[in-house]
This record gives sequence, C-alpha cells and structure tokens, in this order.
Amino acid sequence: MSTTDQLADQTLTPGSSPSAAPSTARLSRVFPWLVFVLTFGLLLSDYMSRQVLAAVFPMLKLEWALTDAQLGGMTSIVALTVGVLAVPLSLAGDRWGRSKAIVAMAAVWSLATLGSAVAANYEQMMLARFFIGLGEAAYGSVGLAVVLMVFSPARRASLTGAFMAGGSFGSVLGVFLGGLIAVQLGWRWSFGVMAIIGLVLVALYALLVSDRKLAAHQHPDNATGTPGAATGRPSRAPLRTLVSTPAVICAYVGSGLQLFVTGTLFAWLPSFLNRAYGLPADRAGALAAVFILLMGVGMIVCGMITDAIARTVPIRKWTSAIVYAAVSLVLLALGFAQEPGTVQLVLIGAGAFFTAGTTGPAGAMVANLTPASIRATAFGTLTLANNLLGLAAGPFVVGIIADRLGLEGALQVAPFVSVLALAALIIGRKAYPSSIRKAGAVDAA
Repeated sequence: MSTTDQLADQTLTPGSSPSAAPSTARLSRVFPWLVFVLTFGLLLSDYMSRQVLAAVFPMLKLEWALTDAQLGGMTSIVALTVGVLAVPLSLAGDRWGRSKAIVAMAAVWSLATLGSAVAANYEQMMLARFFIGLGEAAYGSVGLAVVLMVFSPARRASLTGAFMAGGSFGSVLGVFLGGLIAVQLGWRWSFGVMAIIGLVLVALYALLVSDRKLAAHQHPDNATGTPGAATGRPSRAPLRTLVSTPAVICAYVGSGLQLFVTGTLFAWLPSFLNRAYGLPADRAGALAAVFILLMGVGMIVCGMITDAIARTVPIRKWTSAIVYAAVSLVLLALGFAQEPGTVQLVLIGAGAFFTAGTTGPAGAMVANLTPASIRATAFGTLTLANNLLGLAAGPFVVGIIADRLGLEGALQVAPFVSVLALAALIIGRKAYPSSIRKAGAVDAA
C-alpha cells in the first residue's frame, strides 16, 4: 500500500500515541453497542419529529389553506436552522461534553414537537418547527462523533452509513405512524406521540451514557491527543483544519448537493402519491415509507460496499460516491418522467435506494481529512452543507417550482441537482491524494 493510502485510513490526530489509549474496560464489547443503539434510537426520534409533518401535509393544506411553498417552508425551516447552527453547537458539544449535549438537544426537540401538536395556526407551527431545528442542529454531528469514538476507524464508512440511515428509518416511522395516527386520532396526536417517544429515549440516554463512560471505552485508535503539560487536557486542532484542503471542501459540497434530492423525496413523496395516484393520507404515507426505507437500506449497503472496496485503496471511497450519485440521477430522472404506474414506482424505488448512498463515503472522507479532536465540529460542518445545500433547499425550492409547474413537474427537475454533486465529487477525487498529504502535514505541525 502507498504512503498516501496508509495516511488515508489513519486518524489524523495531534500528538496521538499508543500510550494515550484508554485501558480496555470490562464492558468494552458491550458498551459501544449500547452507545450505538441509544444514539441511533435518538436519531430515529430526531427524524420522526422532523418528518411526521410530511404525513399530514394534505390535512394542513386543507385546514389552513396553505400553498405548496408554505408547506415546503415548514419542512425547510428545520433543515435551515440545523444547517445554520450545526457548526457552533457542534463546537460547543466538543467542548462542553458530548453526552450532555445529546441529552439537552433531544429534550429541546421533543418538547418542541409537543408544541407542534398544540399549534393553532401556520405561524405557531413555524415557531415550533424552528425549535425542533434548534434541538436537532448538532445532534447528527455530535451523535456520529460519539459512535465513531468507541469503534475502530476501519468501520467508519459502514458506521456512518448505518448511523445516518437512522434519518431514513426515522422518516419512515414518522411518515408511516404519523399518517395512521392522523387518520385515526387527528394530526395533532401524530406530533404528540413522537414527542413522547423522544422524551422516553432522553431519560434512558441520561441514565446509561456519560462522558466519563465514553472516555473509558474510547477505541485505542481514536485517541484525541496527548495531555498538555499545563492543563492535562488533550490538545485541540485549530478550526482552520476543517476546511484546510480542497478535497474536504468538495466532500462537504458534494454530499450537500446530493442530499437536495434526498430531502425532496423525504418531504414530497407522500404528497406526490396523494396527488398522482389519488391515495388517502394513510396509504400515501405507508407507500412513501417504503421508498424512504429503501433509502435507509441503501445508506447501509452502500456504506458497507464502500468499506469493502476501499479497504486497501482509500480513494475508492470517492469513486463509490460518484457511482451512487450517477445511478440515482439516471433512475430518478427516468422514473419521474414516466406516467403513473408500476414502472414509475419501480424506477423511483431503485433510485431512492442509491440517492443517499453518498452519505457513508462522505462521512468517512471527512473523518479521514480532519483531526479527531474536533471531529464533532467537522461533522457539524458536513451537517451545515447537508442541510443548507440539501435538506433545507430541496423541499422549499421544489415547493416553489410545484406552485408553478405542479408537483409532478417539479419532481422531474429535482434529480438533475445530482449533476452538480457529481462535479464536486469528481473534483474532490482528483484532489484527494494531495489533500490527504496536506492534512497529515497540518496534523503533525
């Protein structure tokens, strides 16, 4: 293996050494999986609270006489808030304590979801959705940093893909359960049930996970630095290393642009199935949940494939991301161009499988190109790009287009944003060898 390839799979950590690794604790094989399960569970709650709104779009559109742009805005305000606040709150999580930050954030979004249940009008719902975004802003980045902290770096793409797939699975549960509950009990109960689930998980996390336990079970290859002579604390890399190489910038941008398509599908599939196929809210939500489930499975499978093919040739992480984005572009563009029917649904389902396949490779690339001591902040920067370029922009922009061209016409346009994602990923792949060398040099300085 070349020197570049070896550097690509190492954690770039200031002053790390084998002696800095924590001792193996008695529960070292159990605790990491407990952390994964609880952190993943809260990510499910995160997206259940976020995406339950999509299941009740038809009801809110009628009850409050909303336009598609207003409906898209209620989804986008969450992603926009997440994007704007992801970096500062991730930095706070790195410094204040990651487990404490997770508990605080989850409590905020759960209470805000409860607020959504009692909203009396569009303005109050928008305010509640803002606070959902405030609570969720740094959760993905801090939660992923916690998960990667207690597992081997060799599993990065798989764990990143599996963890981020919680967004799809949570969306599935939010849309599916939200539609069922809304039809049976009314749309307000859809939000109320999501809030209760979140608060229960918050209590479990606070009881079972702490920063002290995380430090005791940190994987030896993820040591975050040697203690400083004066403070006894690990040294922290400068924040400029978050954007110090062309490749890492391309990873942020490429991932965010590809998630424009993913965010569009999350928000608008239930309404598309309601309008194009005449399905009631519960059946449209159930069928949309199948497509969103395919996205989640695709994240996991694509992450595992990426780890397997890039084990000895790290640059293949970029190649795999390029392939996933290209395949999703072709399948979704063809799918939405078809008339409603079986062929269209099969093509959309196949495209949905690959549309978020870039998530695992992008997370692994960011981890390889940034120091471990500010990893939550690095993932916060990735979250910023994912939300501002993708999850916030997609639903809102497509909603505006839908008010002019109709929802079916807008969804025919959306997949072509992947062309921009492909351009960023191709540039990043070309810059990767020199960027990984520069990242190693910065880290050693």
